Amino acid sequence: MIVGLIVACEVGFWVLLTAGLAVRYLLKWRRTSVALLLCEPLLEVVLFVVTAVDLKNGATPGWEHGLAAVYIGFTVAYGHCTIRWLDGHAAHRLAGGPPPAGPPRYGMARAGHEGRLWLRTVLAATVACALLQAAIAYVGDGNTESLRSFQWVALRAAAIHGLVALTYVIRPKKTPASALPARDPQHVPDLTVGRTGQDEQQVR
Repeated sequence: MIVGLIVACEVGFWVLLTAGLAVRYLLKWRRTSVALLLCEPLLEVVLFVVTAVDLKNGATPGWEHGLAAVYIGFTVAYGHCTIRWLDGHAAHRLAGGPPPAGPPRYGMARAGHEGRLWLRTVLAATVACALLQAAIAYVGDGNTESLRSFQWVALRAAAIHGLVALTYVIRPKKTPASALPARDPQHVPDLTVGRTGQDEQQVR
C-alpha cells in the first residue's frame, strides 16, 4: 500500500503541476493556478499520515516506509525549485516570455551552483533522517533495521553529492575558447595584426 501511495503521490505531483501551469498560461486563471500548486504539499502530508497510521496499526517497518521518508525529504528540498524551473519554461513556451536562463556552466559560478544543489540534498537527507528517527522512536523495541538502513542511504547520498560538488571548487571547469566573447583586433597585441597593418602601408 505504501509503495502504491508513493507512486500515486508522484503522479499527482506532475498532474497538479501540469494543470496549474496550464490554467495559468493558457486560461489566464492565476488564482486557480496558485490553488492547484498549493495542493502539492498536501500530497506529502497524506503520505506521511498514511505511513504513520500503517506503523500504528502494527505493520512491520520495511523498506517501503524508509522509501516514503526519503521521498518526502526529496520533495521538500527539490519540489519548489522544480516547480520554478518548469514555470519559467512554461512562461516561455506558452506566454511568449523570455527563455529561462540556464545554470552557470564554468568557473566558480558553476561551483557555487553545485554547492547550492548540494545544500538542497543535505536538506533532503536531514528531513528524511528526522522522519525515520521519529518512526524508530515510535516503533520502540520493534525491528527498525530497515528504517536505519535508509538513514544511511540518505547520509551517503548527501556525502557523495558533496564530494562531487567539491570537485568543482578544487578544479573549476574552465571556459572553452569558443565560449569567450570576441575581442576587438585593435586592442589585441597580435603580431598578425601588426603585419597586416605594415602590408597595407606597403601597398599604399
